[in-house]
Amino acid sequence: MKVLVVDDDVVSRMVLMHLIDSSGQFEIAEAEDGEDAWQLLQQGLRPAICFCDLRMPRLSGLELLQRLRQHSDFATLPFVLVTSANDHHTVEEATQSGATGYVVKPFQADQVRQHLQALLPAAQTSYRHRAEEPGLTLVRLGINADRLLVYLNGFASQLGTASEELGTVLEQGRYDELQQRLERLHAGCVTLGLGGAADCLQQLQAAPLSVPAIQAALKEVVRAVSYQTDLVLQSIPE
Repeated sequence: MKVLVVDDDVVSRMVLMHLIDSSGQFEIAEAEDGEDAWQLLQQGLRPAICFCDLRMPRLSGLELLQRLRQHSDFATLPFVLVTSANDHHTVEEATQSGATGYVVKPFQADQVRQHLQALLPAAQTSYRHRAEEPGLTLVRLGINADRLLVYLNGFASQLGTASEELGTVLEQGRYDELQQRLERLHAGCVTLGLGGAADCLQQLQAAPLSVPAIQAALKEVVRAVSYQTDLVLQSIPE
């Protein structure tokens, strides 16, 4: 599923792309401004949704939206305006022009995720959402939220190197070691209350193993950890 991100600020664009990537399995295309985005669309890009900055050179977000709504191929393309908190009047104008919604800088993960959830098949969201409530995990493990974040971040670091390492183990035919390492990752998911991610690894072990299958499963587990980390962070009082 393709997502188009349009923003002339490279840092904002990178942050938004990271949040989108952590929300599901998306192919992300980026454009530096509205004119650049329009050229990509004219060349055949067909995104499922567009996140577009409001204020840009050459072609603004509002001007791009108006152009899209006049084109039959893009008349119904979900279009999320990226804006600052003081652009209420322009947001209203964009909504009247057919904007699907908006996200406000600095970005919040939930703001971005809510626009993507409707596009995701249930199979892609279930692994992240089939997890224990963070409060229950804290009680079960007898720890506080800060300690749980340490565990989640440590597990994420372990997963970051696991994909390449396990692929090498499989290619070298070290099947017992591969199963043992997958079982340890599964145990980590269970301990941290990541029930969906644990199921994902269990299904992986029950199927014929391949490097692409391992990479896909671990990528889903990483997203589950990221999603749960966001929930824990939101539970901590400011």
